[in-house]
Amino acid sequence: MSAITARLLRSSSSLLARRPLMATVAASRTVAPAFQTVWSRNLSDSLKGKIDQAVKDHEVLVFMKGNKDAPQCGFSRAVVQILQLQGVKDFKTVNVLADEEVRSGIKEYTSWPTIPQVFVKGEFVGGCDILINMHQSGELDSLLREKGVVTEAPAAADAAEAKQ
Repeated sequence: MSAITARLLRSSSSLLARRPLMATVAASRTVAPAFQTVWSRNLSDSLKGKIDQAVKDHEVLVFMKGNKDAPQCGFSRAVVQILQLQGVKDFKTVNVLADEEVRSGIKEYTSWPTIPQVFVKGEFVGGCDILINMHQSGELDSLLREKGVVTEAPAAADAAEAKQ
């Protein structure tokens, strides 16, 4: 385990209660329709269209506090670090702090109550807790490879980058 991975996992464990990924995902899918019924009334067609387009236009898109160069919360920083550790070279971020409509709208769009929110090839993956669990279990690596977002193993990508 690299020093960066160990530091990330130590810092995130203080932020998050650990729980099995599948239970988290199953619970979110069970609860989501109820939230969607209440929340989606406030999502304008215009904003929904903008989010739809952004999600389609980028292989990996993160709605977060700050941006990948300057995350403004620990959860957003953890997501950026995980994506970098996984070898995702180019991902787009949307700073939800810059626009309150986007900040509340993305929560309605996904029926997911927290920020950050990660999309891979148009599919909502989850937030920080989901990404940490997927990273630890190897599921994120599998997903990113399956979707063609990364082709090298994270360790190989780090070694190649270090040589440059």
